[in-house]
This record gives sequence, C-alpha cells and structure tokens, in this order.
Amino acid sequence: MKKTFLFILLILVFISACEKDDFCLQNPVTPSLVIRFYDNTNRETPKRVQRLSIIAEGRTDSLFVNSALDSIAIPLNVFSSETKYILKKNATNGATANNEIANFTITYDTQEDYVSRSCGYKVTFNNVTFSADANSWITDFTPTTITTINNQNTAHVQIFH
Repeated sequence: MKKTFLFILLILVFISACEKDDFCLQNPVTPSLVIRFYDNTNRETPKRVQRLSIIAEGRTDSLFVNSALDSIAIPLNVFSSETKYILKKNATNGATANNEIANFTITYDTQEDYVSRSCGYKVTFNNVTFSADANSWITDFTPTTITTINNQNTAHVQIFH
C-alpha cells in the first residue's frame, strides 16, 4: 500500500512540475519600417528601384544588394532615437561611377511594451519623422511625419523617384 501511494505521489509531482510550452506567435514583434517606391510622374504607380542597395550609417555591409524592388522593410534602431540609411541606386549594371545616393533619416521616440513571457518586449516607434537630402534621387516622400509605427502590414512612407 505504501509503495502504491508513493508511486502515485511521485507521478503527481512529476506531472505537476511540467510547464506549458511558450511560443511567441507574434513574429516579428518589433515592426520594421515599410517603404514603397512610386513613380514621380505618375504618383499612383509603384516603380521599382533598379540596383538598390541600402546601407545603415556606420556600416559597410548592405541590407539589400543590387535588388530591383518597389517596396522594402528595414529595421529601425531600438537603442537610438534616430536611424540613418544610405539608399543607393544605379541605372547601369556594374558602373559604380553612376551611383545615385540619397541619405534618408528617420527620427522617433521609442516605447517598450511587454507582450508576453515568450515574446518579451515590443518596441513601438512614436512621433516618427522622415527627411532626405535635398539633392538626391528621392524627389519627394509622403508623409513627412506619422504618429506611430506599431505593425508592418502596410507601407509607412512612400518615396517618389
């Protein structure tokens, strides 16, 4: 009787010690900035940027290398209130002398929100403003400010070129 009781007690202790598996179902938690590129003459038409390379300030490696894209999602620095990117395009394949460069700056306030034990914290970007060099291949962008970036389901900024 004592052995049976001990055996049942041991099984109950073993079962009660198990924890439910935690998986973060909200990947990615911190949203990236989504940019759509449009034709400057026909502002409703998306336009691919030929041979697009994007380099973060202070880095030498590129996020995108020689891509032809009409939209991108780029991360923002959660440890700073500003992120700067160099957006480089080239109309001719392999001709580095013809590179067109634009400096694109994003400033914001960060806010950390607790999501769950498995996901950790989410960073929301508030009071976001965009700016670019006056003499660059970016002719215009809209909007110049947005209140918050808390998802990456739609484009946050439209760049015209």
